[in-house]
Amino acid sequence: MRAFVTGTDTGVGKTFATSLLTRALRRAGLDTIALKPLCSGDRGDAEILRSAAGDELSIDEVNPLWFQSPVAPLAAARKEDRKVSVPALVDWFGKVSAGRKSVLVEGAGGWLVPVADGALIADLCAALSLPVILVAANRLGCVNHVLLTIESIRSRGLECRGIILNTIQETSDEATRTNRGLFEEFAGVPILLELAPGQDNLDLAIA
Repeated sequence: MRAFVTGTDTGVGKTFATSLLTRALRRAGLDTIALKPLCSGDRGDAEILRSAAGDELSIDEVNPLWFQSPVAPLAAARKEDRKVSVPALVDWFGKVSAGRKSVLVEGAGGWLVPVADGALIADLCAALSLPVILVAANRLGCVNHVLLTIESIRSRGLECRGIILNTIQETSDEATRTNRGLFEEFAGVPILLELAPGQDNLDLAIA
């Protein structure tokens, strides 16, 4: 499996979902690594992904670009008078993922977050030529965000493999109970996983 993991927004559980999926795929015998090209604020997410893949890579291999300000990567880079190069990230990805059958790349924030001059997360994903897995927090309002994001993915000629629905809140409400059915009716892509709060394991059926 090779895929780019994006979200409908920041804080929806991309790292949580990517780390669970990485561990499950490795237990199933795949050579999965999880990468985070851009971090803003700290490298906590990258450290989690590195650990999920058994610390096989160095933190700089997992996360080549780190900015101190917890804002969009382009704004953080400008604050530090640095440049983000999408072609350089494509080169990094090629080197780190060489010979791997299974690689997950986690984006930063949501699908249309600016990362470089004239470039969004969506453009980075397209440059890496990866299909997309969309993570959404299962809460009121996420249906609109999910459908808009899938529409944007498709408008760029990219493939959305499916949705990971992450239930963050402990107590369910009418929205969390009905969102899945609406996605199944309108999204046109499968629900790949539905995650519960505090979940620490995935059982995957991989042929």
